[in-house]
Amino acid sequence: MSEEPKLRTVNVIRYVTPLREGGSLPAIAEADDEFLYVLKFRGAGQGVKALIAELIGGEIARALGLKVPEIVFANLDPAFGRTEADEEIQDLLKFSVGLNLALHYLSGAITFDPAVTNIDPKLASQIVWLDCLITNVDRTPRNTNMLVWHKELWLIDHGAALYFHHSTQNWEQQVTRPFMQIKDHVLLPYATEIEEADAESTAILTEERIRAIISLIPDEWLETEPISESAEELRQVYIQFLVSRIAASAIFVKEAQHARSLI
Repeated sequence: MSEEPKLRTVNVIRYVTPLREGGSLPAIAEADDEFLYVLKFRGAGQGVKALIAELIGGEIARALGLKVPEIVFANLDPAFGRTEADEEIQDLLKFSVGLNLALHYLSGAITFDPAVTNIDPKLASQIVWLDCLITNVDRTPRNTNMLVWHKELWLIDHGAALYFHHSTQNWEQQVTRPFMQIKDHVLLPYATEIEEADAESTAILTEERIRAIISLIPDEWLETEPISESAEELRQVYIQFLVSRIAASAIFVKEAQHARSLI
């Protein structure tokens, strides 16, 4: 039996500084456990769906043994933004009252650059496989969304993944689509062991483990839109999408290998 994933909940007590390089204006914030976090706001551009993708992508990566900063739920009090001078940030805080998502802040980490840091082929292959599974379009040379911290590679920012959930009506068709954007992946040139990564990863990501990860999604994040499905029905869509995609992994593995052959 695998260990059940659990997320802590913290309360945000201080807004430190915005991270303006992020399109959704995340911020560094301090919580009541005295740690700093990169706070992702439910009131930002893509709303709670970006938080759901962040949660699922990060915890699947962790299940595969990849390094991801600790993910926590972060409560934002209604009074929190009243003293913020910047109107844009004040609005963001106002629309983000309640449960948000945050990642432990890796102080002193530097952005991964393949020209500077050598990457192990097995690790590169595991990350490429992961991003094919979760359809993560956001790991390119322009924006690697990986950090080097204490000489180890850490994965961040999976909010753009799982784009099927922006229109769940045709999710079944998207299960078996090859992930064409893998051709732009920063680690693809180094991913020489994709088949081995596929065998290992599919063995780890059992239906039980996927269900445990999806069960972490708060009901309030699944009940934000005027749709007919209940929170539990939407959870089942995520489970079925991922379980079915893992079962059909040969399709996206073949596409990744093809894209590598064209480099």
